[in-house]
Amino acid sequence: MIQLSKTLIVIPTYNEGENIHELLQRIDAISKNVEILFVDDGSNDDTVGEIKKFKDKPIHILQRGAKLGLASAYMDGFKWALQKNYDHVVQMDADLSHQPKYLSDMIELAQTKVDFVIGSRNIEEGGVEDWGIIRQFISRFGSFYARTILNAPIYDFTGGFNIWSKEILKHFTSIRLKTRGYAFQIELKYRAYKQGHQFAEFPIIFPDRKHGESKMTLGIVLEAMWKTWQIRNV
Repeated sequence: MIQLSKTLIVIPTYNEGENIHELLQRIDAISKNVEILFVDDGSNDDTVGEIKKFKDKPIHILQRGAKLGLASAYMDGFKWALQKNYDHVVQMDADLSHQPKYLSDMIELAQTKVDFVIGSRNIEEGGVEDWGIIRQFISRFGSFYARTILNAPIYDFTGGFNIWSKEILKHFTSIRLKTRGYAFQIELKYRAYKQGHQFAEFPIIFPDRKHGESKMTLGIVLEAMWKTWQIRNV
């Protein structure tokens, strides 16, 4: 794949040390021409130490010193990317559920055809692995619920594996968002859609994480459900 623009992968971390080596190896094997920004929220398992072992890679670290949350981590990453004049930003987790093997195709799609790309579990050829029935239902229902309330043709509203153009990021960072956490993913997609930006959903398989603990809780899901009604008025 020919790199057409300057692309940054933003990866928030909190105690993801066990995943860093494999994650960076996988990214390097697929997309050698992208840069990476880790936004670390005061990990106490030497996540930052693991990242610093890769001194020969185009890797940056933004250390925030405290657990300030996923949404603010991404927003700080977006602001950093705009300051450094990147053209596209990949939004990606560190737990290997967002598989780097999809990066090349997703980046090419973002650089050549659309304004934002959604890594989608809920379209043909997409899906999940090693999830229980209840978790699958909650995930599917969350996107269906958001799609219905917001009247927007997006099938994976809640996923966090996305690519945004510089113009969309300028909009995100110029306003006060209404949400954090799980609902944050919904709001970003809906705002970009409402602004008239073209998008594509790219099918991904989303395996359960192998190391560390999920940050998802029932409270976060319930909060997202009522926050969706606020998002509708943006």
